[in-house]
Amino acid sequence: MQRKTVLLSAGHGSVDLYEGIVPVLVPFLVAERGYDYLAVSGFVLAATLLSSVVQPVFGLLTDRWSMPWLIPASMITAGLGVALIGVAESYPFALAAIGLTGIGVAAYHPQAARTARSVTGGSHVGMSWFSLGGNLGFAVAPAAGPLLAYAGLAASPLLILPAVAGAAITVPLLRSGGAARLRPRELGGVDDWPAFRTLTAIIVLRSITYVGLSTFLGLYVGQRLHLSAGASATTLFVLFGGGVIGTLLGGRLATRYGRLVTMRWSYAVAALALAGVALIPTAALFLFVALTAIALYIPFSLHITLGQDYLPTRVGTVSGVTLGLAVSAGGVLAPALAAAAKATSLQLVLTCLATLPALAVLLTRRLAEPT
Repeated sequence: MQRKTVLLSAGHGSVDLYEGIVPVLVPFLVAERGYDYLAVSGFVLAATLLSSVVQPVFGLLTDRWSMPWLIPASMITAGLGVALIGVAESYPFALAAIGLTGIGVAAYHPQAARTARSVTGGSHVGMSWFSLGGNLGFAVAPAAGPLLAYAGLAASPLLILPAVAGAAITVPLLRSGGAARLRPRELGGVDDWPAFRTLTAIIVLRSITYVGLSTFLGLYVGQRLHLSAGASATTLFVLFGGGVIGTLLGGRLATRYGRLVTMRWSYAVAALALAGVALIPTAALFLFVALTAIALYIPFSLHITLGQDYLPTRVGTVSGVTLGLAVSAGGVLAPALAAAAKATSLQLVLTCLATLPALAVLLTRRLAEPT
């Protein structure tokens, strides 16, 4: 693995840490500032919407101009927003601080994904490592909880340190030429918008499936196997661990079998495994949880490289959509899934979610490997 790829992956993790840290702040904001649930939901909404909706805008900008400086600047911006929470006494100030974090996360991904393509040469394995860094950063965000539990929100300025560290390890990479711009005339080819729209639909289906699964899995397993809240929460570690394995496997399988074949089989396995999660009444469902997570994460980095190849003159736009707008679709529909679960059952909702990867399999048959 190239040193540049490892550094870029670590930097990716230091940014996506802030994408996962907002929910960690919620209970502390309620306890120390007295905000009600409606108020704190505004924080989550601000961070999510700004991160996803603004991301394609930065994608358009990076398609027009090469902005390698945006990578460390966005890192510091993301960390600064969280750090300001400790000194934000008013609700509008706190909301603006969280919004700043969302903008930082949004600004990072299009230019970083462009740089990752340059650094890895479009390698499936290299892009899977880049994606893995972000997934790990998101997964370790709850580690900020003990610090806040010990010192309260007054310790939030310390949370800028991962951003500073990420910028420090990334700047030398940019100076060494790792952020060379990929110009359309150098790439050749033409944009295939119909294929990219189909790919976006596949990403949306995956997002709804994964967000629905991660939201209700702990509660469902607790009910199904009569476990305590603490024991059922361990199911999420199986889910996250399977995601790490799947992300690493995706690049290697695509190198050997091709991206579309790998995507098609992984989504087929995900559909069957998720049906197993919903229907298996014994502890064996943990095996199906791991299998579902692996299968859903295998295509994660492949979405990025496929999108970049379908729109070779719009690499930044592709990154804004595949890493931002389309991925956020699951979060937008989460309340609807919760309402459906309340009206019927968690088992029925999970069973219905299993149909979405199956639909993704059908959509992959409309795609061809880019030339």
